[in-house]
Amino acid sequence: MATPTGARWKAPLLALPVVALVLVGAVWVGQQSFVYHPARVPVPPAAERLPGAQDVALRTSDGLDLGAWWLPPAEGCRAAVLLAHGNGGNRSDRAALAGALNEHGFGVLMFDYRGYGGNAGRPTEAGLALDVRAARAYLLDEMGIDEQDLVYLGESLGTAVVSELAVEHPPAALVLRSPLTSLDEVGHALYRVPVGWLLRDRYLVRENVGRLAVPTAVVYGTGDAIVPAAQSRDVARTAREAGVDVLEVEVPGAGHNDEVLAEGPALIDALMAVAVRGGVRGCR
Repeated sequence: MATPTGARWKAPLLALPVVALVLVGAVWVGQQSFVYHPARVPVPPAAERLPGAQDVALRTSDGLDLGAWWLPPAEGCRAAVLLAHGNGGNRSDRAALAGALNEHGFGVLMFDYRGYGGNAGRPTEAGLALDVRAARAYLLDEMGIDEQDLVYLGESLGTAVVSELAVEHPPAALVLRSPLTSLDEVGHALYRVPVGWLLRDRYLVRENVGRLAVPTAVVYGTGDAIVPAAQSRDVARTAREAGVDVLEVEVPGAGHNDEVLAEGPALIDALMAVAVRGGVRGCR
């Protein structure tokens, strides 16, 4: 006996909500693997990758020990850069950047978030906020760095980490390299579908910079295919409209992870410029 036409359509239609729920559930459960990409390779000793650097440990307020590298400032410079990396790799990938900053006298603290660089724990927005506070506390309490000589530098996802910290604990200056406006807007730009309502972590950089009051550099590449340059420009515009002293620097044609952007002279010069504006002392 032939199946009625209505019955032939009914089964697929009934299956659609089930498929949609499965997809939503997969995104909800697996979103951590979409957002966070820690390198699986071991982190080498600091001095092996960066002469003069030391292996140190940070203690978070929720009881985790985080691996970090500390590169002391040059003689005559009391300033330090707190470096918060993006969502991939580990601290060893930032050795060249730290070395370039140290050539100008700055001390540099490179740390890995929970779940990165062999650290225990799982990365979350709330967890990374605790991690960066442990890094700041180490610089102030253990290394004796004064708040007025402290510069925060965030890369990509790290721009959310340091901009949120800067609202609560203002540094002398802030540097945002390839800043996103928010995590959901990056997801929308990459996948062309609205994903914000599914995300547990938000990373609201644009909201953070609207509450800042310290000299801020925004550095980005016009060829960035991960965080669109338009989002970084939006971050700079929002900060400027909030009355922040903003230095905006475009690196023509540079992609998200290109060396010319990630550790090139445009980034170094921008950090030096806002550090001077913020009153950092004794560095060149």
